Amino acid sequence: MSGAPIVVHRASGTGGRRVIVHSHGRDQILGIAYSDHDLVVFLESAGIVEPEVVLDDPGWVEWRDGPPHNFDAA
Repeated sequence: MSGAPIVVHRASGTGGRRVIVHSHGRDQILGIAYSDHDLVVFLESAGIVEPEVVLDDPGWVEWRDGPPHNFDAA
């Protein structure tokens, strides 16, 4: 895992990207995001304050195997 505590994985064949947060020495799957809105909701539920602000911060979020903010089918 990278240094970023939040990883947005590549889009699946049917769309959507798995979102994982690394906290307290373990990884937790937050869910499958189909939009930035979904991602913001997941991050809010994980206790991230102002999640919209961290989406483009590589210190917080690593977008793997695809462009940021793209949730279309791979």
